[in-house]
Amino acid sequence: MDILVQPLNRVIRVAPGANLLEALRAAQVPMSYSCLSGRCGTCRCRVLAGDVLDGGRAQQRPLDGMDGALLACQTYLTGPCTIEVPAPQEAVVHRACIVKARVAAIEPLARDVRRLLLRPAKPLAFSPGQYAQLTFAPGLSRPYSMASLPGQELLEFHVQLMPRGRTSAHIAGRLRVGDAVRVSGPLGAAYLRPRHAGPLLCVAGGTGLAPILCVIRGAVAAGMRNPIHLYVGVRSPGDLYGLDWIEQLRRDHPALVAHIVVASGANPATQRRGLVTQAIAQDIASLHGWRAYLRGTPPMVETTTLVALGKGIDPMHVHADAFYMQGN
Repeated sequence: MDILVQPLNRVIRVAPGANLLEALRAAQVPMSYSCLSGRCGTCRCRVLAGDVLDGGRAQQRPLDGMDGALLACQTYLTGPCTIEVPAPQEAVVHRACIVKARVAAIEPLARDVRRLLLRPAKPLAFSPGQYAQLTFAPGLSRPYSMASLPGQELLEFHVQLMPRGRTSAHIAGRLRVGDAVRVSGPLGAAYLRPRHAGPLLCVAGGTGLAPILCVIRGAVAAGMRNPIHLYVGVRSPGDLYGLDWIEQLRRDHPALVAHIVVASGANPATQRRGLVTQAIAQDIASLHGWRAYLRGTPPMVETTTLVALGKGIDPMHVHADAFYMQGN
């Protein structure tokens, strides 16, 4: 049975029922992966033609609205098909692991946001923009994105305090310096692609600023000179944080342009009123050749994705992980 792999334009022969990720690895097709269980979303690709058996839907939420999107590790080949994989030079492999860590600091960042610093017992390999599952006690576990860069001494996370959120309440009220935390990861497909030379659109809603800071910090550390357009959206000025970090990044990366968008109560001298989608629609005529990194709530990610697609961005160049607020 023949499988056409794009954009490599390679045909590989597999047996019916073969797992797609295993078939790609056996054929030495460069492919990102991590957890091998359908949780991390790293092995995302797309079916262009033909049929496959997609076993990942029960484990993975809809993949950002991308038509034909699937997870290679959860996909089984049932007939000839055409599969689109990310560019080979963008493949990363950080095997998922569990790292023990201790709380180094808990600091307020905004009205309902806390900065959590963890000291891991050993380094956690990840790419800028990914996230990890933090477990504090049985029943107290949530995914949070790294704001720190790989290789730094401390892992940094930004925690949104949620109404009736047991995990965030534990972090804000009961967690203490020195407490043990289990870090599982890395997870997520919205990691920095450092080989891209075109402009970057970086959009953060609320604590989505953490992974977006990590992406931009990673671009600076990698020596990327790309124009970067950063849009930070919050509901009110009291939800805003990280302005000093953004200013430092502007000094480090002169091609960074930052837009602070506040839905209500914006300071007209330094902020824009409205939604990030409205600001992007007003500012940018075309996103052809751009990469987009989107982090925030599902409605923000979904509407921003639609705006980006409407302005000509390649769907495979929209890198997004939405924050789902239900649960702990």
